[in-house]
Amino acid sequence: MSKHSPAKTSQLVLSALGEDKPGIIDELSRCVLTCGCNIVDSRMTVLGGDFAILLLVDGNWNNIAKLENQIALLEERLALTIIARRTVPKEGRKDLLPYGVDVVALDQPGIVHNLASFFAKRQINIQEMITSSYAAAHTGTPMFSVHLTVDIPANLQIAMLRDEFMDFCDQLNLDAVIEPIKG
Repeated sequence: MSKHSPAKTSQLVLSALGEDKPGIIDELSRCVLTCGCNIVDSRMTVLGGDFAILLLVDGNWNNIAKLENQIALLEERLALTIIARRTVPKEGRKDLLPYGVDVVALDQPGIVHNLASFFAKRQINIQEMITSSYAAAHTGTPMFSVHLTVDIPANLQIAMLRDEFMDFCDQLNLDAVIEPIKG
């Protein structure tokens, strides 16, 4: 994390999408660095033949503006679609507890939507979601896995939520675990 004081730090979220090829992260990170900014959080993956990245960048106002001015050149040079959006640091809340949710099931439409709906109806925010499809060992059966990080309000009865979640998963034939994230 950056050691900038909050009053002097600006933040920018960059989202980039394009054909996967070597060197994209090198070029993007070099541009961030030469503009005097710092990558404080990131996610990157290859989906099909495309590359996708999310970067949270911080720096002083002038350096963030320099980076924003480089976006059109980066898009052209790297053949990417880049979206930039200014943001503010998120304030941590002590009344929310981070939980990890892992689900594995036969691949079927609607798993992500059903999980998102379960948590949304209870005002539980999903902080992160990672999904993947794969063939089961030996049988080749199409499988789907989901990992979520959710913020559960501290005043919610966890045992009751866990029971509701497990019943919900049983109805949809989803194998699931929900547990606190440690440290």
